Amino acid sequence: MKRPPVLTSEQRNAALEKARASRARRADVKSEVRKGNLSIEDIFTLIQSDEAVAKMRVAELLESYAGVGKVRAIATLDRLGISRTRRLQGLGTHQRHALIKEFSIPRNDAHDGTLIVLSGPGGVGKSTVSREIRKSNDFWVSVSATTRKPRDKEVHGIDYIFLSDEEFDRGIGNGYFLEWAHFAGARYGTPRQPVLDALHDGKDVLLEIEIEGAKQVKKNWSDAILVFLNPPTWEELVSRLEGRATDTPERRAERLALAQDEMAQAPLFDQILVNDEVDKVVESLIRLAHSQRS
Repeated sequence: MKRPPVLTSEQRNAALEKARASRARRADVKSEVRKGNLSIEDIFTLIQSDEAVAKMRVAELLESYAGVGKVRAIATLDRLGISRTRRLQGLGTHQRHALIKEFSIPRNDAHDGTLIVLSGPGGVGKSTVSREIRKSNDFWVSVSATTRKPRDKEVHGIDYIFLSDEEFDRGIGNGYFLEWAHFAGARYGTPRQPVLDALHDGKDVLLEIEIEGAKQVKKNWSDAILVFLNPPTWEELVSRLEGRATDTPERRAERLALAQDEMAQAPLFDQILVNDEVDKVVESLIRLAHSQRS
C-alpha cells in the first residue's frame, strides 16, 4: 500500500482551510434549499461550476428538504436505486431525472388544479380582487403570512396570518413557506402545504402575493401562471396610495416610488389585466383557470 504524501505545514493548513470553506458552502446551500430558495434543478446547474456542492452526498442534500429526514432520504435513495454514499457529481442522467421528478413541486396528474399568481403594484386592488374571487367558490385562495401589523378590520387567518418576526424566522428555517419576500418594511410569505394540498385535490388556486414572491413561485413551478394587475391609470394609483390614512407622508412617497419600479416589471408576467372593474378581473381569472384545465 502506498504511503500517504507528507505535507508541509503550509499545505496542511491550506487543505484544512479548503475543507472548512467547502463545509461552509454546503451548509449555505442546504439552508437555501430548506428555505425553498433553491430547487433541485438549481442544484444540478450549480454543481457544474461549484466543486464543493458537486462533492455533497445526495443523502445530505435530500435531508435539507422540508419534511425529509434521514429515514425518508435513505428510503428515497433505495427506491430510486441510488447508492446511499453517492455524491451529486456521480449521479447519472436517469438518476438526476428521477430526483427532479421526486423533489420538484409535484404535479401528480391531469386532475390537478391550476396555480394562478396575482401580483402588481401596491394599492392596485389585489386584496379586493382576492376577496371577491373567494366569494365565487371558483378558486381556493391562499392566505398569506406577514410580519406587518393588522390594519383596521383585518382578521387573523382570513385576511392574513399575522406572525411575529421570530415566528416568521422559524417558518423560513423549517420550510414552511412556498415563497417569501420583503415588501414595504415587512415580510410576506405563502404557507406551502395548504397550496399543494388544494392543487392535488383538483382545485384552482389563487396566490395574491408581491412581485418578488411571484418570481420565486414561477422559478419552482413552471406551470404557474403569473398575472400582473395594472391600475386603469397612473393617476388613479397615485390617488389610492395617497388616500391611505394609515400611512405617513414619507411612507406614501416610498410607496409611490416602489410602485413605479413594480409597474416596470409587468412585461415579465404571463398575463396583464387592468383593474378598471373588479368583476371583470374576477371573470378573467376564472376564464384563465378554466382554459388551462380544458
